[in-house]
Parts: sequence; structure tokens; C-alpha cells
Amino acid sequence: MHNALMDVPMGPVPPPPTSPDDLIIAVEQMIRYVRQSARTGGLSTAASSTLARLSREGPQRLTELARAEGVSQPNMTQLVTRLERAGLARRTADASDGRGVLVEVTSTGLEILARRRAERAGALDQLMQDMTVPERQATTTALLALARVIHNRQDTQEEHRT
Repeated sequence: MHNALMDVPMGPVPPPPTSPDDLIIAVEQMIRYVRQSARTGGLSTAASSTLARLSREGPQRLTELARAEGVSQPNMTQLVTRLERAGLARRTADASDGRGVLVEVTSTGLEILARRRAERAGALDQLMQDMTVPERQATTTALLALARVIHNRQDTQEEHRT
């Protein structure tokens, strides 16, 4: 007697088709997990994002910083004041415009950012250690591809603003 099931190759069962909602939920879960792993400095998401932007892009005017972070200027002023009090950022005179003020990250702010990034990297590494080798490779490829597309879109958006 021949069993048709014996002819089916055994191997990993392919995942069911995913919807955009499934992908969004997965991304949100990953972001939440990784963000919550960064505890150094007790920073809010907004504070961490603002310091990271200043670290990457250099000193900026409050108006530029508020626009880039998607918050009002009064909210950014309050945030920068809190960052200054914590010794993580400082306001300096704009050399190109004596009336202008720039916000920059301090060495303490850079140190906190580096420690937070290491915490987040460790959390992501823990997640990836629980994956199979093919899953790790696929995840790495997908994350790098997403980063590239996001970067390209940001460049395109900046070109349209100027």
C-alpha cells in the first residue's frame, strides 16, 4: 500500500501569508521591545530622539530641531531646557548669526546616547539569537533594506523642501 504523505518532503512549514497589519504589529513589537531595553539616563523617547539627531547632524536652531522632530517650538524649548538641566545638551551662540542660538549635545549626552545604543543593540542581538540562521540572515537583509529605503526617502523629501 502506497502512502502519498510519504512522498511529501518534510522541512520547515512556510509561514502563512502576512497582511500589512501583521507586519506593522511585528515592527511595533520590535520597536517597543528594543526601546524599553534602553534605560540609561531615564530619557523619554522624544529626548533620546532629539539627542540622537543633534549627535548625527550637529548643532541646530530650536526651530529646525522642532520641525525635524515633529513637535511645536514651545515643546522643543521645554525639552531642551530639561536636557540642559540634566547636562545632556547646551545652547550656544550661532557664529553665523549673533542673534541666533544653537542647541548642541554635550559630551555627557554623547556618553548617554552611546550607552543607550549599546543597550538597544544588546536587546536586538538577544532577539536574533533566538532565531534560526536563515531567519537572522533574512531579518538582517530586511532591516538594512528598510533603512536604505527610509534614508533615500528622507533625502528625496529634503530635496523637495529646498
